[in-house]
Amino acid sequence: MDTFVYILQQMVNGLTLGSIYALTAIGLSTVYGLLRLINFAHGDLLMVGAYVALALPALGKVPFTAAAVLPVVAVAALAMGIERVAYRPIRHTPEVTALIVSLAVSVFIQNLFVMTVTAQPRRFALPEVLTEMASVGPLMVNRAALITISTSALLLILLRVFVTRTRLGIAIRACADDIHGVELMGANSNRVIMAAFGISGALAAAAGIMLGGLYGRIDPFMGFLPGLKAFVAAVLGGLGNLAGAVVGGYVLGLAEIFFVGMLPPGFSGYRDAMVFSLLILILLIRPQGLLAGGG
Repeated sequence: MDTFVYILQQMVNGLTLGSIYALTAIGLSTVYGLLRLINFAHGDLLMVGAYVALALPALGKVPFTAAAVLPVVAVAALAMGIERVAYRPIRHTPEVTALIVSLAVSVFIQNLFVMTVTAQPRRFALPEVLTEMASVGPLMVNRAALITISTSALLLILLRVFVTRTRLGIAIRACADDIHGVELMGANSNRVIMAAFGISGALAAAAGIMLGGLYGRIDPFMGFLPGLKAFVAAVLGGLGNLAGAVVGGYVLGLAEIFFVGMLPPGFSGYRDAMVFSLLILILLIRPQGLLAGGG
């Protein structure tokens, strides 16, 4: 029974981490589906969201709810600004140009935060009520983990409804299929692309707040590795496929946690190597990803 409870506990941990990867991977897949752009600055938006959430309570009496919502709005606006300033002028250049620009934007954001807030890690403390343990059957689970899983699930459901039931969401899917055809029909592709960047930035900010609460600390480089892992998750599910990004995120989160939790302690330092080994394996066996096709 103890082994069964331990496995359930690791599953909860894997779902918590997978929720963060899934939210981040969806943003990457959305942008890639529209522009065939691998946005390496996406992970840094995750970091910006965590820092804005940390700064708001320090500026005055800001309720926790506002401190969680305002960073999402702020980072969505930042993502749209980056699209307008950095990516739109090079939209019709070779893909490698956009890739280099995304790396430059990533380095710029990281160094801007190093110069302004320093590279020193900062404590990211959640309200005490969220750090208490809750009993779920035979498990004792941190409430922050439960909120992370449930909030991520809600956001994913809302996103699914948005892309399938609203005009803007349908326009995003149409542009992903044939952006030139949508333009010929009179739609404003610039507005659609900017909206997609805003959505991806909002999801990245939410993931950043969750990641900060999960580890209890943040720093200017905290988004780099989760951003890479979210890219791995997107490739696992099928790059450009939103449903695939979700599946890839949860598969990666569960695999990473079980790799650390089920193997001897000496293997825990190789968790990142396991992630990228999994990527290589999937690319060798099924290069189109677990869920091929549009999503």
